[in-house]
Amino acid sequence: MIPVERQESSPRFQGFVIEESNEGIKVNLDLLDEVLYLARINSKALKRRVELRHKTKTKPRSFKVIDLVMQKDQPYQIEKSCLRSGLALFRVVEVLGNGAYKLETLEGGAIPRTWNATNLKYYFS
Repeated sequence: MIPVERQESSPRFQGFVIEESNEGIKVNLDLLDEVLYLARINSKALKRRVELRHKTKTKPRSFKVIDLVMQKDQPYQIEKSCLRSGLALFRVVEVLGNGAYKLETLEGGAIPRTWNATNLKYYFS
């Protein structure tokens, strides 16, 4: 109860019985394990639904060694993509797994970092 309800003698304060309140608290404590168990089940179910939804919306991509790929346009690069003078083409050198790839330029220069398949797309000549 908040202090205002105690001073103004609200209907909630007038009908308040401390023994019933204590019993209600004990019942809530007894049910706490069940509530936590149901919350855990709901959390796992939600996680599974989100995962399934994500898997249906993503397109699995896999590249092989020697495939030609190019960097996928990012939303912040779309305006600049029309102004590009040349395309940056890469060759897949190594497949690292889980969608990670080592790339090199067409001239043979190694790219220092790995790339994820979501940031790459096939180049068809």
